[in-house]
Amino acid sequence: MLFCEKLTSSGIVGINYKLIIMPEDKAIKGKIHSFESFGTLDGPGIRLVVFMSGCPLRCKYCHNIDVVLDKNSPSYIPEEIIKKILKNKPYLDASGGGVTLSGGDPVFQPEFLKEFLKLCKENNVHTAVDTSLYTSKKLIDDILPYTDLFMVSLKHFDTKKHRWLTGVPNEQILENIHYLSEKKARIWLRYLVLPGITDTAENLQALISFCKKINFELIEILAYHKMGVSKWQDLGLQYELNDVPIPKKEEIEKIKDLIQKEGFQIV
Repeated sequence: MLFCEKLTSSGIVGINYKLIIMPEDKAIKGKIHSFESFGTLDGPGIRLVVFMSGCPLRCKYCHNIDVVLDKNSPSYIPEEIIKKILKNKPYLDASGGGVTLSGGDPVFQPEFLKEFLKLCKENNVHTAVDTSLYTSKKLIDDILPYTDLFMVSLKHFDTKKHRWLTGVPNEQILENIHYLSEKKARIWLRYLVLPGITDTAENLQALISFCKKINFELIEILAYHKMGVSKWQDLGLQYELNDVPIPKKEEIEKIKDLIQKEGFQIV
């Protein structure tokens, strides 16, 4: 059992959280690239962001390619990470925050993902999973009871272009989003504006048509950037999208207005 502080309106009081330490040789371990404390861009409130190594996709624009390809990151058992969270839990709770599993893509380490999320819920920690959702329905069923929010990145609606852009087709991803919607999961969508690729009239109309068929809370419109190009160079990899320009603010606003007119909430 772990003793931690809880922030209340009248001050800070002690509270016990459930934390059972398993023998390390019997525990499931996860490869974790890094942590971000007090993150504000990866779900509601203030969050601890856990960047898990590995990803089933190979996006040409990936800004965390070092996380995706990292094979030497340290291993953690879930109990080691929950300790980090519980130290700051009063402040996370006060902001309506929690923990966000990102990467890479957490679904690349399914066993650890399930066990860690389960431990979070046992300790009343709000959980979000930032994912492409390129995974099996079995894993979705496994983590659904322990996941408060799914943050799903939409890449492209043409499956051939999706395969070119990410290395995998999109049918399974779109089916899984429908499945989550049917299960009444809480969903935020993320849509990257990649000039000449994802911002075409055809693809934007496909986005709108898809959104009309599912239940979700909001769409985050993300502007393409090149801040991760140096990571590709450091790894000796060729970055193929050097000729793709960074979208202008007015272009992002046009897309925002187009989607908002359909009644969807935009961030």
